[in-house]
Amino acid sequence: MSKITAAITAVGAYVPEYVLTNQILETMVDTNDEWITTRTGIKERRILKEEGKGTSFLAIKAAQDLINKRGIDPKDIELVIVATATPDMKAASTAAYTATKISATNAFSFDLEAACSSFLYGMSVASSFIESGKYKKVLLIGADKNSSFINYKDRATCIIFGDGAGAVLFEPNNEGLGVQDEYLRSNGEGREFLQAKYGGSSYPITKEAFENGEHFVFQDGKTVFKNAVFNMADVAVKILERNNLTNDDVSWLAAHQANKRIIDATANRIELDASKVMMNIHKYGNTTSATLPLLLHDYESQLKKGDNIIFAAFGGGFTWGSIYLKWAYNS
Repeated sequence: MSKITAAITAVGAYVPEYVLTNQILETMVDTNDEWITTRTGIKERRILKEEGKGTSFLAIKAAQDLINKRGIDPKDIELVIVATATPDMKAASTAAYTATKISATNAFSFDLEAACSSFLYGMSVASSFIESGKYKKVLLIGADKNSSFINYKDRATCIIFGDGAGAVLFEPNNEGLGVQDEYLRSNGEGREFLQAKYGGSSYPITKEAFENGEHFVFQDGKTVFKNAVFNMADVAVKILERNNLTNDDVSWLAAHQANKRIIDATANRIELDASKVMMNIHKYGNTTSATLPLLLHDYESQLKKGDNIIFAAFGGGFTWGSIYLKWAYNS
């Protein structure tokens, strides 16, 4: 009997209708289109504006897009994982609500949080459930409503983040396709450089903290940039070396869309031609847990069965890693 591997067999996505362009941001904070584009590669981002709608709304829409495209019965889904840094609320599971709303009534579900590495870590978890042989259909959703904790008077962060969601379905494969290897890392010493400090158990929201805007996300840009450049490139090199792959063997690099300069640095480190680098940061900005599945959605028509895809991500915590996956189908 051949070994069971976990393959991605379907992709879905959703981004909100409202487009926050660099030109609009120019009217909100002291910045300009040239400055933003030069330093980040971002031209616009999508924002979920409707009151009362959170990450689950994005996740549900992305999941429904996948279900409709693939034509599957939601009741056949056995596990729903929502990778997110912005759950709807504390204590109540965003994944459980999402699963119920998409009629995945036979699935169990849970949230997974590792900042911008959440979806990457989720790929590892989802594939492990498939490889165990106990589960046949695992739905992994990366979704974040980053606008919920962004201070739109802080030009260091408001230019970067957007809202969105992407979903993938993992199923067993007997052809050797799907997840081949992973190299995942973390270092808790980095959490002070990228965080939304107030609102968690260590620092509950107070009137003073709220009035001072300390519930918004904070980023030490230079430190995060330096660590992201080094670590994302480093794990990409390691995953190639561990699997005896050269840059000629790589079909695509799917890197977390945080900053174009970080993506370019990772591609340059593995000497990969720009034509093999997935890029959509100019359209969506940094959607945190949604960047990787949104890449797969946007490039799905170009992916071919057997393509070698190298995933890489870096996030707060610090968390980072790389996954090597063989694409399992032709669109």
